[in-house]
Parts: sequence; C-alpha cells; structure tokens
Amino acid sequence: MLAVGAALFATGCASSPPDQVHNACLILEDNRSWWRDLQRTERRWGVSPGTQLAILKRESSFNAHARPARTRLLGFIPGRRPSSAYGYAQALDGTWDWYRRDSGRRGADRDDFGDAVDFIGWYSNQSRERSGIPLNDPFRLYLAYHEGHGGFNRGTYRGKSWLNRAAREVETDARRYDSQIDRCERRLNRGWIPFL
Repeated sequence: MLAVGAALFATGCASSPPDQVHNACLILEDNRSWWRDLQRTERRWGVSPGTQLAILKRESSFNAHARPARTRLLGFIPGRRPSSAYGYAQALDGTWDWYRRDSGRRGADRDDFGDAVDFIGWYSNQSRERSGIPLNDPFRLYLAYHEGHGGFNRGTYRGKSWLNRAAREVETDARRYDSQIDRCERRLNRGWIPFL
C-alpha cells in the first residue's frame, strides 16, 4: 500500500506533456509554473517565451524524459541510442555539462522545465556571441541549436532541406506563440508576482 501511495505521489508531481501544443495560452494555463520559468529566462538571456517554447516543441514535444529512439539490429533487436540527447531540450551530455559549468547552475537537470528553458536561453546567447545570430531570429537560432556553433558557422545546414524545414517550423511556432502570449499575458500574470 505504501509503495502504491509513493508511486501515485511521484506521478502527481511529474508534469506530463500538454495535450494541445499549438496554443501557448492553453499550454501555460495548464502549467502555470512554466510561465514564471519562461519569464525568468527571457529576463536573464533575452530570448522570447515563444522561441523557448518553439524549440522545446520541436525537440521533445514537451516530454521531460524524451530520448532519441534506439537503433534496431536486424529490424527488431534494440540497439544503442544515436546520441546522449535527453529531456525537454534534448541537450547532449557534453553540452549540458558545459552549460552547467558556464552558467553556474551545477545542479541543473535536463528533465526540469525551468532548467531546460534556461539552457535554451543560455545556448541562444552563445549563438549570438559565437555566430552573430540575433536573439529575435528563431530560424537561425534553431539551426545553430541543431548543428552546433561550429557547424552553423561552416554552413553545414545548407544541404539539409529537412533541417531548414524544421527551422522554419520553429520560426512559425515562435511567432505564433509570442503573438498568443501577447493576448493572454495579463491573464497568465494574474495571481503571480512577475518579478520572482
């Protein structure tokens, strides 16, 4: 009985992916703490809430425990995963370690929403510094996010039509999310102290 209660408690604390991922207002009304996390990241790094959400949607569909699918041997035997990507932001082990050292957030976890959006803000800021990408350019921010700064600077994305389509989708989602948030921001802030 105690084990069942502990399992229910743990399940209750976990945040499941939103049912409706195309409307930022609905996403944030169902996950009110996410709104504070997005605001905090925008203040710290200058990346809009819509861009943060659009990258998370593309990378993990808001699944805290997302991982790349395993390769299959002989079509059915589970093999290795193609990368160490994990969590909301699908950050690789080495990049996450770099973020924790550089940002001073040594206890950050990839399956924590607030840490994941802070990582996106930090990485976007790195893209601005290392690749000259403006923080209001979600298309190129996503290309650098996917290819890394060295790859982006070499133009490795140019021959990848699928990646350019994905980046356009991120851009479209980011603009739509920011526009939606503009219309419901007062409602989202109701009952919250926005500077926390």
